[in-house]
Amino acid sequence: MRKAGSFFLLSLFLAGVLVILPASTAAQDDPPGRVARLNYVQGSISYQLAGNQDWVRADPNRPLTTGDNLWADQNSRGEVHIGSTALRLADNTGISFLTLDDRTVQMQLAQGIIQVHLRRLSPGEAFEIDTPNLALTLTRAGQYEIQTDPGGASTIIVVRAGEAQVTGGGESYELSSNQQYTFTGTDELTNDAQEAPGYDNFEEWCQSRDDRENHSLSARYVSRDVDGYYDLDEYGSWESDDDYGMVWVPQRVAVGWAPYHYGHWVYIAPWGWTWMDDEPWGFAPFHYGRWCYRRDRWAWVPGPMVVRPVYAPALVAFVGGGGFSVAVSFGGGFSGVAWFPLGPRDVYVPAYRCSPRYVQNVNITNTRVVNITQVTNVYNTVVINRDVTRVNYTYANDARSVTAVSRETFVGARPVGPGAMRITSEQIGRARVTESEPMAPTRTSYISSTARVSNVRPAIPFSERSAVVRLNPAVETRQRQAQEAPTPGRAPSQPAGPRGRTTTEQEQPRPGYRTFEPPRGTTTAQPPRGTVTEQPAQGTATPQPPRGRTWEQTGRGTGAAQPPPTSRGAATTQAPQQQQQQQQPPEERRPMRYTPPVKAREEMYDVHPPAERKQGAAPQQQQQPQQQQQQQPQQQQQRRAEPPKQQQEHDSSKHEH
Repeated sequence: MRKAGSFFLLSLFLAGVLVILPASTAAQDDPPGRVARLNYVQGSISYQLAGNQDWVRADPNRPLTTGDNLWADQNSRGEVHIGSTALRLADNTGISFLTLDDRTVQMQLAQGIIQVHLRRLSPGEAFEIDTPNLALTLTRAGQYEIQTDPGGASTIIVVRAGEAQVTGGGESYELSSNQQYTFTGTDELTNDAQEAPGYDNFEEWCQSRDDRENHSLSARYVSRDVDGYYDLDEYGSWESDDDYGMVWVPQRVAVGWAPYHYGHWVYIAPWGWTWMDDEPWGFAPFHYGRWCYRRDRWAWVPGPMVVRPVYAPALVAFVGGGGFSVAVSFGGGFSGVAWFPLGPRDVYVPAYRCSPRYVQNVNITNTRVVNITQVTNVYNTVVINRDVTRVNYTYANDARSVTAVSRETFVGARPVGPGAMRITSEQIGRARVTESEPMAPTRTSYISSTARVSNVRPAIPFSERSAVVRLNPAVETRQRQAQEAPTPGRAPSQPAGPRGRTTTEQEQPRPGYRTFEPPRGTTTAQPPRGTVTEQPAQGTATPQPPRGRTWEQTGRGTGAAQPPPTSRGAATTQAPQQQQQQQQPPEERRPMRYTPPVKAREEMYDVHPPAERKQGAAPQQQQQPQQQQQQQPQQQQQRRAEPPKQQQEHDSSKHEH
């Protein structure tokens, strides 16, 4: 270790509002191209959404992003994916996503044990794990295990493969592979390095999860950066199609099954309305690629094999549009919201604010038969000229493809399948657009209507735990933690709903359930298309804190150096990419230069676990001598026992529909 359809299209818009901004500011509004997802639950796991006080029972298909917290209770385990990276949680473990965007993954390990298999680290990316006494930066792809005790006085790091750097106590340390490092202390670190120990039950389980991904058949046709590809193997088959190449056909689905029909909608900032499917395999096929109807059944067409395809909240087109400012009426007294899946040749124009370059990337990385010229033409037609009459969509006039529900079902995050209205071809032909109130999210739009408040939660709120950081966390996290921090003698305030909105009778919770407030700072109203919005002035660059130092919670950076902390607290400061950007004068819109996505190759990813690379055999469980165990910290002796066999298990790879 060293220091160092045309007639129907009059009533059809692509969902939502797209604000046109100058080139210098538009890209700043682009949402992240990736999210996290809890894809495996064994035992009791709950999550806490950004800006909310409640912990709820985890939903494996819900996207997680900056500000969300996750807790694995006693005798529980969980697995989270961020693209190709796998993050596994042992029991009594809590993490918080401080920053999750295209360039940075930064999380707080409040307590417990996690294992990270970083399969690929691109140049310019940062991956940081912050504990109460140090900040760990992963500098190479590999496998890492990090353990911190509830008291926050020590952190144990096992580097199975890869390289990393530790920052804490005013010092910096470089970590190499096949070593175990123990760091104790807070203001000043003491460290001990020794050879990595043998695999225990938790790591054996992690290896088995890795092996499942390593040998996935679907990895031949889907980029490893598309989370959920490994779930497809057990629930469908791959077939060759003359038009689209290899397509995936789901098995054991209901008669008359159609994409985006069995699940519910939730509102997740900054993307907005997001589809959550009921199927255990229902993540990749609903946030990447396209769907096609062939041989009397639906098939999923993945995008090209590229590095980091762009995540989309739902690849559908809505009947009605303008950010849901109009609803569609099919006659017979029904008025609500309707949508259908985009076909492989359809161009997706997002509802949320984003740049033209983002529209290019989210399309080119998710369909094999759409080229940049098509994307540009549709973008100019729909966004610039605001004319949808000259855009054709594959399934706009197909009654089997269109799903329609009432407003209450949609905004209330209720199950779509039971609430869906049967739509006939005649009704589609008579479809007319009627003005109505904007379908902005309500208090119940942010989480499933069936979500239960959970008693499975950490003893100490994450906002009250300290963390040493090297990178400044995203500003949303800093604001959330500052708002949630309790004041002595005063109960924490509950997040407020949208201004002026009250809970209607339909939105009241059922017994055993509780309504959920929207995250603080969420903006539901959008300016009209084609307008230019002014951006608030950005502060000058905020200097980075000294390495290893913990800063107090602060407001928006002003450009002045921050004072050293008087007490240890969770350091939350502005994201580096945000603090470096200064306001630029508006620029003339000029043609963009298209950059093709990088083709993904298997050798780019760390596919095989370290033991296979070194010895060609699976790792063996080793018993440590009793004397050596006594020399290790107490929490190391009590490491992750095997959860009981009878513990309830929810795994997307074992769940039957």
